[in-house]
Amino acid sequence: MKTLINQKKWEILPKADDLFIKNFSYLCPLTIQLLKNRGISKTGDAENFLNPDFYGQSPDPFLFKDMDKSVNLIINTIKAGKKIIIYGDYDADGVTSCALLQEILSLLKGEVEIYIPSRASEGYGMNIKSLDFLKKEGAELIITVDNGIRNKAEVNYAKKLGIEIIITDHHLPPENKKDLPDCLIINARKKDETYPFKELAGVGVAYKLASAIIKKSKLSNDLKDKILMSTLDLVAIGTIADCVNLLGENRILVIEGLKIINKRKRIGLDELIKVSNISKKIDSFHLGWMISPRLNAAGRLDHANTAYQLLVCKDRGEARRIAEDLNKKNIERQKITGEIIDQVEEIIKDNNNEKIIIAKAPSLTGLDDILWNEGVIGLAAGRICEKYYLPTLIIASNGDEIKGSGRSIDEFNIVEALENFSKYLSKFGGHSAACGFSISNKEMLENFIKEIKAYAKNKLKNIDLFPKVYIEAEINIEDINENTFIEIEKFSPFGEGNEKVKLLSKNVKIIDIINMGSENQHIKIKLKNDKSRILSAIGFGQSEQWKNLSIGDNINIIYFLEINNFNGNEDIQLKIIDIKKNVL
Repeated sequence: MKTLINQKKWEILPKADDLFIKNFSYLCPLTIQLLKNRGISKTGDAENFLNPDFYGQSPDPFLFKDMDKSVNLIINTIKAGKKIIIYGDYDADGVTSCALLQEILSLLKGEVEIYIPSRASEGYGMNIKSLDFLKKEGAELIITVDNGIRNKAEVNYAKKLGIEIIITDHHLPPENKKDLPDCLIINARKKDETYPFKELAGVGVAYKLASAIIKKSKLSNDLKDKILMSTLDLVAIGTIADCVNLLGENRILVIEGLKIINKRKRIGLDELIKVSNISKKIDSFHLGWMISPRLNAAGRLDHANTAYQLLVCKDRGEARRIAEDLNKKNIERQKITGEIIDQVEEIIKDNNNEKIIIAKAPSLTGLDDILWNEGVIGLAAGRICEKYYLPTLIIASNGDEIKGSGRSIDEFNIVEALENFSKYLSKFGGHSAACGFSISNKEMLENFIKEIKAYAKNKLKNIDLFPKVYIEAEINIEDINENTFIEIEKFSPFGEGNEKVKLLSKNVKIIDIINMGSENQHIKIKLKNDKSRILSAIGFGQSEQWKNLSIGDNINIIYFLEINNFNGNEDIQLKIIDIKKNVL
């Protein structure tokens, strides 16, 4: 198969019209365009975005329909000395949710324990076996975090055991209201829910529950604020890790959470930052690409309890040991993912012009007994999908159960595709770009593969499939300066729905090319035009990709703007996203 790495389609987002520009005439043109790109059209909304106010823009948690009843149930359970179980998920969102709620309920003298299922042996959400176990352990109330919205049968079973349930979740509920669990539910995505912001992560929902509990307590107002602010580091990590929309309330929560993180007061997180070799001020990039993968590595390769223990650890030596263990697990996770990708590449090399990539573990083909770790097949699917720009399903087996994970492209809604063939699936879920599913036997698997291949071929026929780069604004290279960077930074923290700003500059000349790194794997290009000063553009790991560029070439370049700190000096630098030569 042929990689599409050098065949990206450039799309410049529509320019702000004259009326839009007039409404924001007090702002610079680039800022106006970036607001337009994010759908922020009202002056009040723009003011809130550019000058966020945590207390003024964070809705009252009691706006959730079931919040008051949930808080009363929790407080009464604490007063009665009954055991509360926080039932979490094994990813970073679930783990941070568990740590946050455990801290708050323990502070209020609740008898509270956490339960995180094993990814391999139990899977996502509540299950009958775990409920039986928790009943024997004396559970009187279970509070789910980051799961539960589709566990109607399990909730009914728990109630038969005499266990009360509160579900806090952020995943899409079932379409039919009758399929909702029969218990108290705190989930902004419910159709009849009155809470105004719908995009909270699981940890965001847990935080709103914690806020309501603290708000109703008899603590002083100063202490209430101090307690809740101290948990926002966990909210920021879980929110970034789960790739929810980083606008609205999520943005405010992450902004405040980053302030707490950079104070380095949580011992376990501080040690994880150290083993991650982060020397700069922590931002959303570090959370998404360095901290979260290490927390997630626990649940992918072993058990997420390790990540949870790090976040609540009070002993510096123990925290250092756990952080180092997670770092090793992350290195192992990278190695295993790479091995799976190499095997997938071999399997799909003759894809016969299929419109969807499907790779089965060798253990499923009967040709080999090689098993693929189901904890990392989603990561492998993401890499393959990105490289070939085709929807990708990678399928593994764990004993008798067959599990798959998928990633997709803009033109193909992967969950919509799964819904068409749900008769073959024992379980599935996800969203337009990512999915997970289970299949009960190999016969069902082969029928599923056959039909979804035909579906993809029809769905994507006559469509030129090229990865797209969405450009926020075109800017003359001579207009780039420190103020440009400052204006862009007003839009941080960056993440899903508030992407890092991609800029385009045209007709710039290459005046020097330098390969760097121990294996000359990085490239630095010096650029200018007739009006500009010399600017450097850096491409980490991109020297092979741009080996055909020459000094004197006239190019168009897409890039991020960043500040390069070297020997105490700061200067503007372009981080290369894509380049196209101009033929003059």
